[in-house]
Amino acid sequence: MGPLEGVKVVELAGIGPAPFACMLLAELGADVLRIDRPGGGLSMGPPELDLVNRGRRSAALDLKQPAAVDVVRRLVAQADVLVEGFRPGVAERLGLGPEDCHAVNPRLVYGRMTGWGQDGPLARTAGHDIDYLAVAGALHLIGRAGGPPQVPANLLGDFAGGSLYLVIGVLAALHEAGRSGQGQVVDAAIVDGSAHLTTMLLGALAAGSWRQERGTNLLDTGAPFYDVYETADGKHVAVGALEPQFYAELIDKLGLDAPDRNEPAQWPELRKVLTEKFRERTQAEWTAVFDGSDACVAPVLPMAADHPHLVARGTFVEVDGVRQAAPAPRFDRTPTQLDRPPARPGEHTREALADWGIADIDGLLASGAAVQL
Repeated sequence: MGPLEGVKVVELAGIGPAPFACMLLAELGADVLRIDRPGGGLSMGPPELDLVNRGRRSAALDLKQPAAVDVVRRLVAQADVLVEGFRPGVAERLGLGPEDCHAVNPRLVYGRMTGWGQDGPLARTAGHDIDYLAVAGALHLIGRAGGPPQVPANLLGDFAGGSLYLVIGVLAALHEAGRSGQGQVVDAAIVDGSAHLTTMLLGALAAGSWRQERGTNLLDTGAPFYDVYETADGKHVAVGALEPQFYAELIDKLGLDAPDRNEPAQWPELRKVLTEKFRERTQAEWTAVFDGSDACVAPVLPMAADHPHLVARGTFVEVDGVRQAAPAPRFDRTPTQLDRPPARPGEHTREALADWGIADIDGLLASGAAVQL
């Protein structure tokens, strides 16, 4: 199932953006085999709740042993894609760098996921989502006027600037390999992707319609008609009434005689009026007021909430008692599905290696080069 049915991917297990990218590839229909280290790696919970590992099988190999490295090379010989998220040079030291892999499979798309990229002064230094966003200028954008930058969890860097760019690169390289017969290396760096996400605002900055000072612009809470407001029960609603016709509906629904929104000098007063008005009713009451309208007002809900729209679309699903997001995007002819829960490291070593045609599995298990959970 899925548009990538028939594509074979070898994933060298890591954390964060590389596993999320491989989750996406698996949900798009690729056969992804995750190569875990014996015992597994870092996780934010028990393996069965590590949802970014869903959708694929796990084989545990000790890559310190030459026999295990040889197994990966034999897998690579059959694969369309390899994904690794090590620091630069680690895969090469294991004997699984691009040259090693292309020697056995010239058509291979070799996807590399790092924070700083494969070169540059910071390439070999440690970092996390927050650091890459900071250097890319994306973190500076987020926050209110006069306040410090605000941290958007690790959604913007790891997954938007990292995983999604890796997947885009892999899919583009696969398409090109179909024409040329040659694979290539995809160097996906979170710092590059995060900077790329700011493209529209960089244009606005050059045009003089965006200021470097956060919290003073149209889309960063500088405008009172694009902000969040507290309700009577201590919850919040999001207001995004940018266009004049949507703003007019907002003011009508609120029953206000509001200051002129086209005059920025009036924005402080307008914000005061909106703040006081939204505090008059609860979030549920305001949701009912704006239901079905084009005022662009929405309740700020917790994760995995049962909003009627999300329920109707099946945006969240429950699998094995765990509530989680359904695959996205959607396809009308080759639908995607959740067909495997997160695997425990080494849960499928024997069956997966056998399916990929690896011989002498008993010997690998006996030597410790491979581990079956």
